[in-house]
Amino acid sequence: MEKQPVRAEAYALLAEYNQQDSLIRHGLAVEAVMRHFAEKAGEDVEKWGVIGLCHDLDYDQYPEQHCTMTRKILEEHQWPESYIRAIVSHGWGICSEVEPVEYLEKVLFATDELTGLITACVYVRPSKSILDLTTKSVMKKWNTRAFAAGANRDVIARGADMLGMSIEQLIDETIEAMQKSAESIGLKGNL
Repeated sequence: MEKQPVRAEAYALLAEYNQQDSLIRHGLAVEAVMRHFAEKAGEDVEKWGVIGLCHDLDYDQYPEQHCTMTRKILEEHQWPESYIRAIVSHGWGICSEVEPVEYLEKVLFATDELTGLITACVYVRPSKSILDLTTKSVMKKWNTRAFAAGANRDVIARGADMLGMSIEQLIDETIEAMQKSAESIGLKGNL
């Protein structure tokens, strides 16, 4: 039986390859979202969380080889192919040719960019907190492409479609998931 990476190991790898706090917080945010969706679907919460945590493992050191270097690093650490494939699939159409097929992969693809958009929405709130953020507030920023320009709305919309959800439903679920980890992802603000 192949070894299953545990969270402590995943976090240590994330910290080893990423020096920027913002990238570590992003990994924690995506982990929270993945755990939330896994719990709702009755899936393996630990596996989903570990995948979310390490999805951008190579981004700080190898932005031009994003997803490619993650595969190499995780293979060296003998991670299961299902974990590696899921992580690499989140870059589909951008830096990877691995299409998200499994539900886990689709969730990661759909929510990665969305966590960035939601985080940006939190930063401009008076409270600086995700705890009082609404889907309506995020949707107000959705069409302002200059706001959080790095958050690819086309990827988010394609991901929502893959999941059979409206963009609003996907935002609702993602906000709820991130609220559960508001403190650890640095989005508790002054609430």
